[in-house]
Amino acid sequence: MTFTGKIEYVPMGTGAWALAAEDGVTYEIYNGEPIAIQQEGATVTLEGIIRDDVMSLAAIGPIVEVMSFELLDP
Repeated sequence: MTFTGKIEYVPMGTGAWALAAEDGVTYEIYNGEPIAIQQEGATVTLEGIIRDDVMSLAAIGPIVEVMSFELLDP
């Protein structure tokens, strides 16, 4: 799936990185990886898969495993 939105750091639980997507959903970035995506406020388009088989302490939304991403602005 393709997602576009802004990267956010969410200080909930042990902390998590998320994508506030244009579709209005906040997706948790699985394991905060790749590390290069950890740029709060950056707009990105990413390709990823929704992971229904994992849970997190942050529990901020569906978990997306990033396969690739493009930074649209820093």
